[in-house]
Amino acid sequence: MGESEAEIFDRVMELVGNDGKFQTRFNCLFSFFISMFVAMNYMNIVMVMNEPDHWCHVPGREETNYSIEEWRERVLPTELDNKNKISVSHCKMYDLTESEILELDSQGRLNNSNGRLINCWFYDYDETWYDQTVVSQENWVCDRALYVTNTFSFHRLGEVVGTFIFGQLSDKIGRRPIIISGILMTVFGRFATLFTTEEYWIFSIFSVFNMLMTFVLYQSLMIIAMEICKMEKRTHITMLQCNGWTFGMILLPLIFWAVRDWFPFLLLTTFPLMIGLFFPKYLIESPRWLANQGKYERCASELQKIADINGTDIQVTETMLKELFKKRKEEKLYGMASLFSSKRLALSTIIMTFCWMIISIVYYVLVLNSSRMDGNPHLNFVWQSAIELPGVFIGKYLGDKIGRRFTQVFAFLFASIACIPCIFLVQHPEYATIVSILVVIIRFMYSIIFFAINLQAFEIYPTCLRQTGFSMMLVIANLMGLVGPYVVYLGTEFDVRYPYMVMGALFIAGTIAMLFLPETLGELLPQTIEDACEFGKGQKFWAFPKENVSPQIVKVVEELKSDENYNTYI
Repeated sequence: MGESEAEIFDRVMELVGNDGKFQTRFNCLFSFFISMFVAMNYMNIVMVMNEPDHWCHVPGREETNYSIEEWRERVLPTELDNKNKISVSHCKMYDLTESEILELDSQGRLNNSNGRLINCWFYDYDETWYDQTVVSQENWVCDRALYVTNTFSFHRLGEVVGTFIFGQLSDKIGRRPIIISGILMTVFGRFATLFTTEEYWIFSIFSVFNMLMTFVLYQSLMIIAMEICKMEKRTHITMLQCNGWTFGMILLPLIFWAVRDWFPFLLLTTFPLMIGLFFPKYLIESPRWLANQGKYERCASELQKIADINGTDIQVTETMLKELFKKRKEEKLYGMASLFSSKRLALSTIIMTFCWMIISIVYYVLVLNSSRMDGNPHLNFVWQSAIELPGVFIGKYLGDKIGRRFTQVFAFLFASIACIPCIFLVQHPEYATIVSILVVIIRFMYSIIFFAINLQAFEIYPTCLRQTGFSMMLVIANLMGLVGPYVVYLGTEFDVRYPYMVMGALFIAGTIAMLFLPETLGELLPQTIEDACEFGKGQKFWAFPKENVSPQIVKVVEELKSDENYNTYI
């Protein structure tokens, strides 16, 4: 029984050490800490673009004994807000001079005046939670409120373009150059936005530049970690990197709460990413990728670094690798078109992509909306981020018990149910705590979905198309995710219920769509396109997966055991 290239390389990694000091240090430094800093860079723009409560600055209060609230109530018009309540206008004021305001105010409230309304000249901002954000500094409110929403969309656009270009480029030039250039581009792009807020379009260009490689950087870190470890550790690495991301999300609002000003906050959450450049000894190129490219001399060098740190007494040479991989075969593929080579594989691809679109839109809505909810915006962000930690563990447990498919079906369903009371309660400030709890539940269900759908996508796509399938889904999902900021904009500027209506509808659609995917628990991973085209045949629609493994796996194991070279393979 001939060995595949992957099996040969796994044997080489066992010789140099696939679970030693090198892997432990790499995972601690890059999979956890650098992923944490990547998350901070990815989301710090959300924090600094928060919109504090604001109103028109009407001069003259200093000549009275009125508090800010009393002055606002007397000199500003009222209107219906996004909760359908009467409140002081955020964007309009009476067209009166200061002396006229004081004269009228001595006679009573101005709200009953027939004075003509005009847009604000200047604004006052509530400084309860922030001393200053980009929005309050540049007055991106009222008729300029779309600046904020457009900025978030520009970020998603940068992510889409970057994933499409650099995601494929990493398979051509290597993982390490992508990581190094990704760190530099991400830090430079965010640093440039610090000094360009006065020129919105320049600020937007650098915002796009900042996001071109941020998510690809995160992916490349995971790929190297996966490609130098043993198979049993891959779930652990995924968990470690997800936890690093979550801890970054938890620390982010706490840092902003402490410094209160957007400028030092961006500095503190951007430049730590540069730490990744100061460990060249561990920031290696993936030896698996080098072997796949036939670059055996450099592959031997990188493997030797791993062996030396792991304390493995072995000398890896170019000649040795050439001999091992002399029968290397290349599979002929047709890129993304191969994902639609059969009805079954095409249907799975379409459904998976559709569900990824849903979670992409919902994630941005949840994150952006957290800072626009009643209560402490920093704590709202913390609670919603922290709930992802148990969500991942619960997702793993349920995925192994009831299967990947029904785990997502139930999570989608419960998330849609949690949206219903939010629609009826979110307009009432007295129910802010209940709404916050419900949103945390929605975020919890989302984290379960995210973990399970990642795992199911890995198990549905064949080995030869696994990365291609992931890339296509992410590009399309992020492209559709561009609408997420505008959903939040509808809730902020028109009706606070709209985001929950949209999320509820999307979750229901995800519940239905996920039912038509094949179950992957206990099934043999498809290796070829032919395997993927047959994957899921014979499965009953409503049946839960069996606790014991697939008969296919049992058959393969028995065949291996009967082979005279079985001890060599293991």
